[in-house]
Amino acid sequence: MASSDDALVLRADSHGVCTLTLNRPTARNALSAAMIAALSELLDQIADDDSVRVVVLAANGPAFCAGHDLKELRSLDAAATEKLFLDCSTMMMQLVRLPQPVIAKVHGIATAAGCQLVATADLAVAAKSAAFATPGVNIGLFCTTPSVAVGRAVPRKTAMEMLLTGEPITAARAEAAGLINSAVPDHELDGTVDALAKLIASKSAHILAIGKKAFYAQIEQPMADSYVYASAVMAQNMLESDCTEGIAAFIEKRAPEWG
Repeated sequence: MASSDDALVLRADSHGVCTLTLNRPTARNALSAAMIAALSELLDQIADDDSVRVVVLAANGPAFCAGHDLKELRSLDAAATEKLFLDCSTMMMQLVRLPQPVIAKVHGIATAAGCQLVATADLAVAAKSAAFATPGVNIGLFCTTPSVAVGRAVPRKTAMEMLLTGEPITAARAEAAGLINSAVPDHELDGTVDALAKLIASKSAHILAIGKKAFYAQIEQPMADSYVYASAVMAQNMLESDCTEGIAAFIEKRAPEWG
């Protein structure tokens, strides 16, 4: 997909970091069917792109993402509405299954499906002025699909408060609840995310992919099953050439050279 100014999602690559920028600023980056399709297509491309080591999910305009496009939703019949929600859920799972770590860079508001994007990303950094909400209850549309990700990212009581009241929470509270990793001064958001992305990009991409896949696989299992699964993954990981190199570099007190 071309990264033109009128594209719904812009892609920019630099030194192993791929930045995907939601680009419907006048609509507060509401997730239309077309934007979901555009983001899904780019994620498919990135999954097979060995040059990409980290993905940053950002947004243009005054808001990160205001959720689904309500004007569009109101125009759809029942079948088309269900397809849109299923397509959005599939796109969210693409983020989880993507081999590369995903960092959400959040400013302004992240509401409904926009809050879901933040909760789905592997990591999230927000400007201190950002706010997060699942406000569907205010318009008679409970944020059921966002609750899947939000309910796995924050304590249940916090998730239910957000879902039942529709009231926004601050970046500071989102950090305390675990919805985001950190809330930083607005002027430091770009630099903080850049530094985090570069740090992760310096690791072995192959090992990060193994670890990300294993994390999400084990987290849904009972603890005893998770330990059996994780032990097998670590034993296999020990046989990887990047592990051999990493251990050797540590012992020899030098920087590793990943394959």
